[in-house]
Amino acid sequence: MLKFLSLSSGSCGNCYFLSDGKSGLLIDAGVSVRRLKRILMEHGLGLDSFQAILVTHDHLDHIRHLGSYCKHLKKPVYTTHTLRIALLNHTFTMDYIGGCCSEIPEGTPCRIPLGADVPEGECPVVSCFVVPHDATQTVGYFIEWGGRRFFLMTDAGRVTDEALALAGRADAVVIESNYDPGMLIGGPYTHELKMRICQGNGHLSNDECASAITVFWHQGLKHIFLCHLSENNNTPTLAFSAAADALRSIPAGVGLTAKDVTCLQALPRSTPSAMFEL
Repeated sequence: MLKFLSLSSGSCGNCYFLSDGKSGLLIDAGVSVRRLKRILMEHGLGLDSFQAILVTHDHLDHIRHLGSYCKHLKKPVYTTHTLRIALLNHTFTMDYIGGCCSEIPEGTPCRIPLGADVPEGECPVVSCFVVPHDATQTVGYFIEWGGRRFFLMTDAGRVTDEALALAGRADAVVIESNYDPGMLIGGPYTHELKMRICQGNGHLSNDECASAITVFWHQGLKHIFLCHLSENNNTPTLAFSAAADALRSIPAGVGLTAKDVTCLQALPRSTPSAMFEL
């Protein structure tokens, strides 16, 4: 059984932990080593509870502490060729990532090695897929591990057909629900920033996330986690309500809707979530 923990999910920093109970992965490095250690300790875990790091893109809220992870923890980092080149030249990562970063192919599943103590067959099979976002490149991840299938897509201007197809196979989905359109348009951001967010290369709105849920939901999907909620243009209640309404519109058996059989959570922005068993 997989376990999932969000250490932080928002513009203040993004970092997620996934484990089969014996080994672990981090996705993104938006929290400090000290904070990472403290949060893991609260769950009876240490820095040895994960063996590798995946990177979604090169915006600072996702890689701010990646250089420090490489310097002090010396964990291997995996991402695409395009992102590896970007990280080798990024001010926050260039000094320490050279000996840590390896490439994974786009669109082709590959096993991520978790050290000599973990048999190859127990290592996660990872597929990355490109999504539209205004970074050098942005990818989501579909991870098959321990008999479970896990999907994560954060920071996406729209939901691609490839992402919908992969989410439609997952047992657990982490998907961005960044902003409420009314709050964004009526809010204090400049016109240029509002357009950057909502015109297909920025972030997903609550409505866009809800619409995607009606497409990818299937009977095997047990968990949906809403991530990267905006502090200024959204609330957990609005994000949850939009997704919940979408789930209620989907029949799931006699007298049931998808909302009755799916665990829906809005992840906190700047504090850790619970440790979820998937």
